[in-house]
Amino acid sequence: MAENSVDNREEAEIPELRMEPEGLTLFSGDLSLRGDFTRMIPRLRKGSLEREFLVKAARIRNQAPTVAVDATAGLGEDSLLLAAAGWTVYLCEFDPVIAAMLEDAIRRAAAHPELKEAAGRMFLLKGDSREILPALSFRPDLVLLDPMFPGRQKSGLVRKKAQLLQKLEKPCEDEKGLLQAALAADPVKIVIKRPLKGPFLAGRKPDYSITGKTIRYDCLVNLRKE
Repeated sequence: MAENSVDNREEAEIPELRMEPEGLTLFSGDLSLRGDFTRMIPRLRKGSLEREFLVKAARIRNQAPTVAVDATAGLGEDSLLLAAAGWTVYLCEFDPVIAAMLEDAIRRAAAHPELKEAAGRMFLLKGDSREILPALSFRPDLVLLDPMFPGRQKSGLVRKKAQLLQKLEKPCEDEKGLLQAALAADPVKIVIKRPLKGPFLAGRKPDYSITGKTIRYDCLVNLRKE
């Protein structure tokens, strides 16, 4: 009986994707996860958006926001911040389950009066960003990298969202390949999101960093080949 209970519990914890009235939702045991941009609305309002560290890090001197690629999109929250700040953002997501939830979240945001403008500037690219970036038909001005970090803690990683995401996405095992792909896209700037005390991505020292309480944005600038 005990053995069957263990088997049933393990089976119940296999992630399952279901369409719920609120949107496409991933379930695993008593955990659930759904892309939801509505909770970010307060951060998108002008006074708040300008104070976002990512928005500050993304700025390119003497240039208005144009085209960005979020090479590690996840559920798209960073992309939404960039889109709200005026960037046209292409979101790369490799995991098909996360990509499906992200696509659904963008679709729902496009119907929301406070999100539709930003959502209209967000375009999903499904696949490995290491392959997508070098093959782009355009040159983005900005590439954002936020690979999952092995020892990363965000507000106590036991949070439901982080727990369930980690069942799908593993820490980055090819930091060098990811960075090389970003450079191959020939952007003006690369912004790399890291834990505050984490090492530089692939050992590449940034030109400068913008730091918050728990997150650091490493910035590589003046990269474009003429």
